[in-house]
Amino acid sequence: MLAPMCYSAQILAEFEKYVRYGGDLDLRVFVEMAGWARKKGVWIKGVPKAMRNAFVGSTAPEEQEARAVSLAAYQDAAAVLEQEIAEQSERLARAQVVLAGPKPTKKAENDRRVATNKIAGARAKLDQVTDRAAGEGYARIWPGGVTPVLIRDPATGERRVVPMRYRCRLPGWDDAKEREKPGTYNARMDSLATVWRKLWGYNHGVMVARRFFESVSLHRLQGRALAPGERDMSVEIEFRPEPEQDMLLACLWRYVEPDGDEPGFYSVAAITRNPPPEVEAAGHDRCVIPIKPENLDAWLDPQPGRLADMMAILEDPIDAFYEHEVVQREEA
Repeated sequence: MLAPMCYSAQILAEFEKYVRYGGDLDLRVFVEMAGWARKKGVWIKGVPKAMRNAFVGSTAPEEQEARAVSLAAYQDAAAVLEQEIAEQSERLARAQVVLAGPKPTKKAENDRRVATNKIAGARAKLDQVTDRAAGEGYARIWPGGVTPVLIRDPATGERRVVPMRYRCRLPGWDDAKEREKPGTYNARMDSLATVWRKLWGYNHGVMVARRFFESVSLHRLQGRALAPGERDMSVEIEFRPEPEQDMLLACLWRYVEPDGDEPGFYSVAAITRNPPPEVEAAGHDRCVIPIKPENLDAWLDPQPGRLADMMAILEDPIDAFYEHEVVQREEA
């Protein structure tokens, strides 16, 4: 089966980089987000390393709570992996005893194989926990992960940088409904007035990125049809704007109120449009919308009575050509 066409981006996840656009980090929301990520067990998988590490070395008094919750989340993640290694090491030892005895069994052989693989996997993840250095994927986010979003606070009018989950929970939805329809990390431009009508014209924001990634069919990238008997294959493509620049990606967001044991959290979706010719030629049928910097003020101050003006901003994105290259190839 072909991998889903999922947008991913290399986000400028270090919060201070948002300052150039007038946003101040909401430390309270960061602390709440880190607590949510700890509870959900997604601190390593769902939060970009650039964001996880934003405060681990801070000495500023006002950032010590954020530092503490970040370090605690790392400790939690390490403890889970260390427990996994210990349990699988015991399983491996038991299997080796049986295999060395007079009556080796298929179960023991399977236990040895599974335990060995799980130990290796857990150690690799533990290395990610202890390695704080920048590297490949340092600031990359995927659907379901956490990303900084620049918004204008509806109550105060001030710009804030808020950590948000990159999959928007629509008004009226609960967790079960969201699992049924998990594609709300993207908001199609042609459905803003219908599916997204309760956020469109109300809750606008931008994510700041330098590149984005899409998964496309290899044969579409090569501009041909599948050959008889050929299996479909997916290819990950990295797109970069030329000239290179920050992309202020238009998005819609929503705050989800706490519900029982479920903490409150912010969620976001990137708005997408039909692709420019070079993106379509690379095999993808959608594209994010980087708005022009001069339109940022108007975009962050939406009014439901000015939807035509908002649509005009989306229809007039930055003037860029999207260069692309293959990042990785995998069989479907």
